[in-house]
Amino acid sequence: MTSASGLPVFPPSPFELGTAPPTDVVRPASGLVARADGLRVSYRGQTVWSDASFTVGRGEFVAVIGPNGAGKTTLFRLLLGLVRPTAGTLEVFGAPPRRGNPKIGYVPQNHAVDRDTNVEAVQLVRLGFSGNRWVPNLTPRRLARERQATDEALRSVGATELAKKPLGAMSGGELQRIFLAEALASDPELLLLDEPLANLDIRRAIELVELVHRLVKTRNVATLLVAHDINPLIRCLDKVVYIANGRVATGSPTQVLTTKSLSALYGVPVEVLHDSRGNLVIVGGEDFHQDPER
Repeated sequence: MTSASGLPVFPPSPFELGTAPPTDVVRPASGLVARADGLRVSYRGQTVWSDASFTVGRGEFVAVIGPNGAGKTTLFRLLLGLVRPTAGTLEVFGAPPRRGNPKIGYVPQNHAVDRDTNVEAVQLVRLGFSGNRWVPNLTPRRLARERQATDEALRSVGATELAKKPLGAMSGGELQRIFLAEALASDPELLLLDEPLANLDIRRAIELVELVHRLVKTRNVATLLVAHDINPLIRCLDKVVYIANGRVATGSPTQVLTTKSLSALYGVPVEVLHDSRGNLVIVGGEDFHQDPER
């Protein structure tokens, strides 16, 4: 939802519908997974955003927030090695990003699932272990590893009972768990989730956020999650990457989600308000330019 200016308006989210995020987990060990310095990216000759500098450490949960057209998915494309920056440096695991990095698990925004498909969930999750490649004549040892990784991925997202269920018969929330399990099957060190909360109701969105948060901390996996609504996420986050108006602000939620910070980011007056439950509502003034790539 946006205001008349086009700035995002984050409606309240009833956190009481979900359980509190886990507090008995061990904080992650130090170590960088990704580092950007003065990063700029362009699309068809136009700058999408520029001068982005940030780090992502192991076991950090990071939200990527911003309006449509700001370049959120472009950040994922950079990390996946699908596009190259036009300026600055970007390192993933200490080296330039490369396509098909097995250390990265990726869940794209759009999944076209035919309601008539009979493909079982367990078959899809197995593809995550094999790197989406069909491997003929598996050795007994590799077959055992595949089964173990698949079973563990399904268990970790609470979807063991869905293993034999056809994808076409699943709800939106069930599908998101299965796609997440597929991304986890290869035991990645970096997890990229593009709009996993889209099309989920408030209860399901909160449940998914809490599930991802537990996975981040128990598996010590760095996770970036693209979303429009910060409220289901805010209590679980370590960092925010806020992209708008060709600029990028990064830091903790308390550093980035302020009137001063977002006004500077948008270049127009912006107010960050809190309702009685502490949820954020962000409103602003004049219209601003939106970039061609989301």
